[in-house]
Order: sequence, then structure tokens, then C-alpha cells
Amino acid sequence: MAWKEIESALAPGNYYYSGNEAVAEGAIAAGCRYYAGYPITPSSEVMEWIAVRFKQVGGVFIQMEDEIASVSSLIGASWAGAKAMTATSGPGFSLMQEGIGYAAMTETPIVIVNIQRAGPATGQATRVGGGDIMQARWGSQGDYQVIAISPWSVQEMYDQTINAFNLAERYRVPVILLGEQAVGHLWERMDVREKIAIFDRRKEKGAAPFGAGDDGVPPMPAFGEGEKLLVTGSTHDDYGWRKVADPLVQARLTTRLHNKIVNNREEIVEYQDYYAEEADVIVIAYGFTARSSLFAVEAIRREGKRVGMIRLKTVWPFADSLIRDVGSQVKKIFVPEMNRGQIVGEVMKYTCCDIIPYNQTDGEIIHPNTIMEELRRLL
Repeated sequence: MAWKEIESALAPGNYYYSGNEAVAEGAIAAGCRYYAGYPITPSSEVMEWIAVRFKQVGGVFIQMEDEIASVSSLIGASWAGAKAMTATSGPGFSLMQEGIGYAAMTETPIVIVNIQRAGPATGQATRVGGGDIMQARWGSQGDYQVIAISPWSVQEMYDQTINAFNLAERYRVPVILLGEQAVGHLWERMDVREKIAIFDRRKEKGAAPFGAGDDGVPPMPAFGEGEKLLVTGSTHDDYGWRKVADPLVQARLTTRLHNKIVNNREEIVEYQDYYAEEADVIVIAYGFTARSSLFAVEAIRREGKRVGMIRLKTVWPFADSLIRDVGSQVKKIFVPEMNRGQIVGEVMKYTCCDIIPYNQTDGEIIHPNTIMEELRRLL
């Protein structure tokens, strides 16, 4: 495995950053030295901070003409050996979908930060939303897998950006950091450690760049290293040769692209448990809404009620076995979301207890008092 420990890019200690600035610092800490992007609220501060900091760390920053060019540029930079990232929001994320599918098919490690805002379309360009959950998973055509992470704090915007790069390199897959305007523009204290664990992509001279390893993840050379590389979004064999009329090659490739993520789900999926073992009602929450949910859960528990919470830190791949276990142990599951109901549908797939959604799409965060009122009604 290609794990190593490196010195932090920032001096160890406490910093006061916004979530978007923390993303930029996390990318630098992870070894990102290529950024291509197009400004769009509420993610623009990521780009602005990177533009300044890359001058100090020797990175390459390019403002592209649009988001299609941005994601395409990342793919080229990654195959040249760079760790590459972009940041965007709703409409820009929509434009990137073809590139995300291409990156998944060509097993190109890239990181895409989506600071979600209220949609659809232009929507409320500076207000909060969480409606891109399903788009992150199913935005491009065909069957493929990505990894998507949902941070809830400035600290996690930093830590999970590092994690996003490690996952991208480890599994040769696009990784999406699904922040929201509320956490992107949040200001909090952030701790920086002295050492950071980093995964650099595995290389093996002469190995097939699209041939399965033991874990389904092949080594990845870069252009310019003497390997004979063919990179195509069409159906291809282990060496990249197009085999668009061969059903066996298509089946083998798409199955491996799927299995290399789902078969390693236990290593990828992260969640946090709050009082779940002693609860009759469980709140399933993610992102910024989990902050309001935890406040509400702890307040209701002080009233003597048996309430707990599961916070999904990883939304894709979905924590199906966890939700199945939780659903078998409780009477009700409450799912608050800043959309019309996206993760609640996944919860319904894997449980048979009562599932109650709460959906809010007014460009405002879900307030703790709202969740407290809903929980009291359930109880």
C-alpha cells in the first residue's frame, strides 16, 4: 500500500477559517497542486484561497472558461501525475456530469467539491440547499460508482478534503465533497496536526493500467513515465484497447468498476453514532442538518425520551448494512433533509419500520427547534 506520513503544510495549531478556506487548505495538505475551476457562489472562496496559496506552495491554478473545461482539465492533469481538484455549485455541478462519468470509466482520481445551494437551475444562488445528493450518485449515464462525503463542520471540511484525495487515489475514482452553503460559509476553529497520512497512487512498471488487482483497483502510471498508455471512455480491455463490440469485456469492466467500491464499502463508509443503542426513535442526518439534529436529540433526551441519531459522514456508497441493522432495532426513523426527500428513499430501501421524512427547501437551514417539534410529535 502507498500510505505515508508527511509534515502538515500548515504549522500545527489552531486556525480560524471558513469552511471553503478549510477545503483549500485540506487540498494543499493532501498534496493537491493542480486546480482548474470557474467561479460560482457559494463555492468561490475555495478558488480564491487556492489562487493565493498555490503561489506559496508551487501549485498550478487555472481559471477555465466553464465547468465542462474545468473537470476535463482535471482528468488530463491527473493522468499527468498530479493530484487535482475543482470546486463548484449546483449549475456548475450539472455541467460536470459527463466529465465525472468519463473519470469513473477511465478510473481517474479527481476531487470535486460541490458547495450546494438552493435550486433547481439558478435558484437562490447564495442560499443553502442540499438537493444534489442523487445527482452526485446518478448524474452521468450508465452504471458506475463514485464516493461522496458530507462534512458538517469547518474541521471536517479540512479533514474530509484530505480523506477525499486519499480515497480518490486509493480507489482510482472521482470523489465528491458534498458541502452546503451553510458549512462553506461557516467560520469555526480548526485544528491542524503535525503529521498527515497520505495515500499516493500505486504504480507498477509494465502492469496493465486497467487490469484488476486483488482489490479490483489497478496501478496507475502517468504519461511521461515510459508506459504505453491508452485512455478512452469507450469500453476497453486491461490495456486500454477499445473493445466496444465485445459483451464479455463490457461486462467484466463495468462489474469491476462497481465492485471495487461496493466490495470495499466497510473501508470507505464512515458514520457517527449518538445514543443509537438506547433509542426507540433514530434520526438519520447528514451535512449541516446533522448539527441541528444533534442539538435537538440531546435536548429531547434531557426530557427523558429515548432518541438517538446516526450521522452519515459518507453518503455514497450508502451505508446499507448499518441502516438495515438500525431499522431492525427501533420503532421509528426520522430523516430531516434540505431537499424534497433523497436519502430518505435510500433508508426506505433497507428498513421496514416507520420512516418519517421532514423536507425543507426554502433556502434556510433546518432549525433545531423545528426538529425538536417534529420529534415531540413522533414521540
